[in-house]
Amino acid sequence: MSAGVRHLYVHMPFCAHRCGYCDFVTLVGGDGELHGRYVDAVLAEFELERSLLAPRLETVFLGGGTPTFTAAGELARLLAALPPAKEVTVEANPETVTPELARLLSRDGVNRVSIGAQSFDESLLSVLERRAGPDDVRRAFHHLRDAGFDDLSLDLLYGIPGQGPAHLERDLEEALALGPEHLSCYELEAKPGTRFTHTYGDELARQSEAMEGYFERVVETLTGAGYRWYETANFCLRPELAGGRDLRARHNLAYWLGRDYVGLGIGAVSTVGGERWRNRPKLGRYLEATSRGERPPREVEPLGEDVRRRERLLLGLRLDEPVPLAGVEAALDPVALARLTQLGLTEQVGSGLTLTDRGRFLGGGVTAELLAF
Repeated sequence: MSAGVRHLYVHMPFCAHRCGYCDFVTLVGGDGELHGRYVDAVLAEFELERSLLAPRLETVFLGGGTPTFTAAGELARLLAALPPAKEVTVEANPETVTPELARLLSRDGVNRVSIGAQSFDESLLSVLERRAGPDDVRRAFHHLRDAGFDDLSLDLLYGIPGQGPAHLERDLEEALALGPEHLSCYELEAKPGTRFTHTYGDELARQSEAMEGYFERVVETLTGAGYRWYETANFCLRPELAGGRDLRARHNLAYWLGRDYVGLGIGAVSTVGGERWRNRPKLGRYLEATSRGERPPREVEPLGEDVRRRERLLLGLRLDEPVPLAGVEAALDPVALARLTQLGLTEQVGSGLTLTDRGRFLGGGVTAELLAF
């Protein structure tokens, strides 16, 4: 097993409420005592995996769940114990962000916050079962600005039941009015069997037909406002509008570039040295194992070279920069590549391969055709 991993993910599962469309590993509620036990367990797992990490990290990312729902004292204790990094990101739901929390994050080494806005429309937020309203999003944003944060990201969803093009336009206008450095705009994916799919199945089917138009509207609006469309669903202010800064999300960029990373917490995934493991999602078993100084129960998957090549292409082609072809040629279907290039969906740039803008709008369909089986 290789050492020197520079990217660390920490899963904080606690939420005030589980939204109907959510399929992440989450736990509703919990008090300070339970949050404290969980932080103890995460730090115990961190000690077990510390030898995998490089002396200096590039990124630390606290995701969830809602990390900022964690009891403030326990969140502060966790942040203080984790290693510093160039980019330290925390996900936050708007209603959890108070002036005190914003100052806590700033004081304890966080330099980037991702705010789960999802929409600025009250009716759509109600459909999504979100606790925060539009004013909560704005307040959270301003609290973080007042605490000195100059790298803020907003998450938006499109394809919400009841949403139309005008709703999407207003959401984008509201988001741009706040001036975030980064925006993530995701197509709503409701997993089969969830209560959300049961309730809104017909409307979700109708929305699926509008997704391509929504996607094009998002890209056109944000690129026109000075944002770089650097990944399929992610946009950052161009350096010339951001004092020369590269505002791409470094942690997620590491995933898309196929870098190794270590994940801590229930349900967290790690990919290190040709092996991937996922911690099982059961909290009780996680707490028990780590309290004994043992690694938590996990599923382990060896990653052969063919899998790594395919993943490098699948993820790398989501980006706006060419994927170097060295080492991944065996994963490409040369006949499909020639045809897609002729159709203007792919192009070779130097020694790399990229999708054209037309190809990026079609996304995964083009990439799937490229892969040799």
